[in-house]
Amino acid sequence: MDNDRIREMFDSLGEVTIKRMFGGKGIYHQGKILALEVGGDLLLKADAGSAPDFADAGASQWIYDGKNKRVAMPYWSIPEEALDDPDELSRWVALAWAAALRAKK
Repeated sequence: MDNDRIREMFDSLGEVTIKRMFGGKGIYHQGKILALEVGGDLLLKADAGSAPDFADAGASQWIYDGKNKRVAMPYWSIPEEALDDPDELSRWVALAWAAALRAKK
């Protein structure tokens, strides 16, 4: 996904910084990471408070194969209905930002 498209998706939040990492991209706002781009997919940060909302909306958690086990990361796909609705996308971006603010440094 190109950086202009990523920035557009986060317009409701304000300016984001995009940094290359782990073969993908990290998306930051005010110095805090709130999303990743991995393999062309945008994944939003979630935590114990917001992950159930993502799951209930049919989003998928990012899980990768580690050395000896599968590793679940605190990032989730964007629910389908939000991809075509800017207001709905703004709601999910706000949830990701709230999770980023609650995350330990």
